[in-house]
Amino acid sequence: MTGRWGDVISISFWLLKNLKIKLMLPCSPKMFACSIAVMAAALLFCIQPVQAQTLEVSDNGRYLTRHDGTPFFWLGDTAWELFHRLDREEATRYLKNRAEKGFTVIQAVVLAELNGLTSPNPYGDLPLHQNDPAQPNEAYFEHVDFIVDKAEELGLYIGMLPTWGDKFDRKWGVGPEIFTPSNARRYGSFLGERYKDEPIIWILGGDRNPETDQHLAIIHAMAEGIQQGDEGKHLMTYHPQGESSSAQWFHDAQWLDFNMFQSGHARKNNRNYQINLSNYRKSPVKPTLDGEPCYEDHPIYWEPENGWFHAFDVRQAAYWSMLAGAMGHTYGNHNIWQMWEPGREPVSSARTPWYEALDYPGAFQMKYLKALFLARPFTRMVPNQDLVAKDLLQNTAPARAAIARDNSFAVIYIPHGQDLEVELSMFNNSIVEARWYNPRMGESIMLKKFKAQSVHHFDPPADPKRGNDWVLVIDKEEAGYPPIH
Repeated sequence: MTGRWGDVISISFWLLKNLKIKLMLPCSPKMFACSIAVMAAALLFCIQPVQAQTLEVSDNGRYLTRHDGTPFFWLGDTAWELFHRLDREEATRYLKNRAEKGFTVIQAVVLAELNGLTSPNPYGDLPLHQNDPAQPNEAYFEHVDFIVDKAEELGLYIGMLPTWGDKFDRKWGVGPEIFTPSNARRYGSFLGERYKDEPIIWILGGDRNPETDQHLAIIHAMAEGIQQGDEGKHLMTYHPQGESSSAQWFHDAQWLDFNMFQSGHARKNNRNYQINLSNYRKSPVKPTLDGEPCYEDHPIYWEPENGWFHAFDVRQAAYWSMLAGAMGHTYGNHNIWQMWEPGREPVSSARTPWYEALDYPGAFQMKYLKALFLARPFTRMVPNQDLVAKDLLQNTAPARAAIARDNSFAVIYIPHGQDLEVELSMFNNSIVEARWYNPRMGESIMLKKFKAQSVHHFDPPADPKRGNDWVLVIDKEEAGYPPIH
C-alpha cells in the first residue's frame, strides 16, 4: 500500500516494535493495534509539512488575505527567468535572499522570454516537446517543481506566468507564436492540475496587451483551463505591457481576481499612482498593484545616456502606489529579472551579475516599506489628498497621502523632503503623535505630541532635494499604535 494510509501502517509497525506501552485497562490485541494506528495517524498529521495558505480577496475587495483572514502584504520581485536560467543551487540562493529580505511573492515565467522555447534550462531540458503546449516535457517541469517547493519551504508564493506574451503575440521578442485557444486551454489545465496544491498566484499575459480577438480568446481559454485544473483554488491576474493595466480588457472577467498594471521603465517620476487610482475607483471593486514599476539599475527609456533608475526611483514608485490604495507592490532589479551574469548577452545594458545585484539598496528598502505598512492596519487605509493643504512641489514631486477609515492614523510620503502644510481637521482636535519615518534606513524620529487643529506645518529633516524622501506618520494618541522601527 502507498500514500498516506501506507505511511500510517508503516508508522504503526514502528510504534509496536519500538515503544514500551503498558495498558492501564484490559484491551484486546485488535483494539491495541487500532490504538497504535490512531496514534500513528495523529503523528503523521503533525509532521506533514505545512502548506502555504490559500489567498483570498478581502471582504471589502481592496486587499488579499490568507484563508484565516489575516492580511497578506504582496511584496513581489520580478524574477522572470528564474525557472529557465538558474540551476537548483542558484535558485535556492536567490529564494533564500528574497525570503530574508521580507519578499512574499516571486514573479517567474514558465515559458520564458529569452529564447525560452529553444534555449534549454541548466540541465539541458526544454519546456515543450516540438514547441507544442499540449506536450510538456516532464524533466523541465520537475525543475519548476523543485523551485516551487523550495519557495513554499521558505514561506514564499510564486506568481507564476504560464508564458511570456511573445508566445501568443510576438510583436517584439523571439516567439514563436505557438498558442491557439484550444492548446492554451489544455496547457492551462495541465498547469492548474499540477500546481493546484502549491503556493501559486496565476499571472497571465507576460508584457503584452491583447490586440485581436484571437489574443483575447487565447487568454480567456488559458484562464479557464487553469481554473478547471486547479479547481479554482488560486487567485489570478494579468500582466500587461508598460503603462497599461489589466483593467483595460479584463476588469469584468470572472477569472480576474485583482488588477495588475505595469508603470514601466520609460521615464523618471512616472506617476504610477494615477493608474492605481483609476483601478481603485472601478466597479466592481478589485484589489490593484503595480506589478512592474521602474527597475533598480535599469537605463531610463532603455538608453544609458538617459541615466539609470536608482533606489530612490523604486522607493518613490512603491510609496506613491501604496498611498493610492494598492494592496502591495512589486520591486524589480534589471539584472535580476534576466539573471544576467558574465558570458550572457545583456538585455538593455545589464551590467551587474544577478548574484551581486541581490543586495542592491532598493531591495533592502522594500523591507522597510513592508515594515511600515504592517506596523499599522494598512487594510483600513484610503487615499486622501485632502491631507495635503500646501505642497510647493505638487507639479514636480508631489506628496501623496492616505488616512485610515476611522481617522486613527495617516501616512504621507514626501519625495524630495519638501515642507508641507497638512490639514489635520479630520483628527477632530485629538492629541496626535507624529513621527518621521526614514524609508532609506527603516528608522523613525518621534516628534512632540500636539493637538490636531486645522493646518499644521511640517519640515522634514535635512535639506529638500531629490532622494531625501521621508514618510510622515500621524497617529491619534488614543489609538495606542506601537512605535515604528
